[in-house]
Amino acid sequence: MEYRINQRTKDKISMIGLGTGPLFEAGEEEAMQLLETAYQKGINYVDLATAGGKTFSYLGKAYSSVRDQMLYQIHFGADYKTGEYGWTTNLDTVKEQIDWQLKELKTNYIDYGFIHCLDEQSDWIAYQRNGVLDYLLKMKKEGVVHHIGLSSHTPKLAKEIIETGLVDQLMFSINPGYDMQYGEFANGSTSERMELYRLCEAKGIGISVMKLFSAGQLLNAKTSPFKKELSIYQCIQCALDKPGVLTVLPGIGNIKDLEEILHFFDVDPSFRDYSILGELSPEKTTGTCVYCNHCQPCPAGLNIGLINKYYDLAKIGDPMAKEHYLNLDKKASDCIACGHCDQRCPFHVKQSQRMKEIASYFSE
Repeated sequence: MEYRINQRTKDKISMIGLGTGPLFEAGEEEAMQLLETAYQKGINYVDLATAGGKTFSYLGKAYSSVRDQMLYQIHFGADYKTGEYGWTTNLDTVKEQIDWQLKELKTNYIDYGFIHCLDEQSDWIAYQRNGVLDYLLKMKKEGVVHHIGLSSHTPKLAKEIIETGLVDQLMFSINPGYDMQYGEFANGSTSERMELYRLCEAKGIGISVMKLFSAGQLLNAKTSPFKKELSIYQCIQCALDKPGVLTVLPGIGNIKDLEEILHFFDVDPSFRDYSILGELSPEKTTGTCVYCNHCQPCPAGLNIGLINKYYDLAKIGDPMAKEHYLNLDKKASDCIACGHCDQRCPFHVKQSQRMKEIASYFSE
């Protein structure tokens, strides 16, 4: 397993986490085996916006003895009174559900307490007006909640809440379809979505990724908006390459799914290469560097993806971006304008011109 660090909380988070959506459908024996395997393979980050209430007792039995090694994101607004997932901003229900979840999980603390699933301005208003936010903040002050997160599918609202300074972790829906304006949760323009990811990285806020495969639609040519099947490894790599992303949370309901997902680290890099998206992308998404590094290797030794990333972050005010850029062994001014990257870029970015722009920006 590989890990990334949340710069605000300093937590070391597994790059592949556990999305528990379908886990409740497994029998207890299979669920225990799955959770034990996940732990043994190094997964330490678990999302608990699950589809069914049984999941909490499964985790309580599996992880109570290693609770201090696991990180849970628990949602203040997820309601399991019926045994299945529901959404609420009712304060009494939220309190009741958090008490119940802690009991089932056999824990007395929450690593990341999430402002849950806010997509409309009215949701945010209700969350505050009903006292749910105050309750979450009270739990943090008392030490029950260690850090505050936010789950959303809407870049504009997510940005607004992030700017309050409350949020240490964002759970957001990222996949090639949504980022290119295809799908139910493809909210915000391509540029708005990328701006959100860059904002998170600039502020040290980690992103955990949900809806990685667009409910499986991207994995089937018949349902994919691109009319071409993508692999789970392409989707994972595409998400992990976005600024701010620390972990992806594929929904895993059986051992076979878990084993397939974990092969991500073992497969030949060609199976993770998502440059095919450059041929499938709508015109409005071309000309933007997505840091995929398909242009590598650079004959002059430049890390073109990182150079672009630090430039974009510096432009939105990340105080560390310039320092990171200046610490690179090779900088934009070292570009020899050979055109190799221009020819290889699947998103048709004129990188040789961009290197001149970046060198000028950093006064090289």
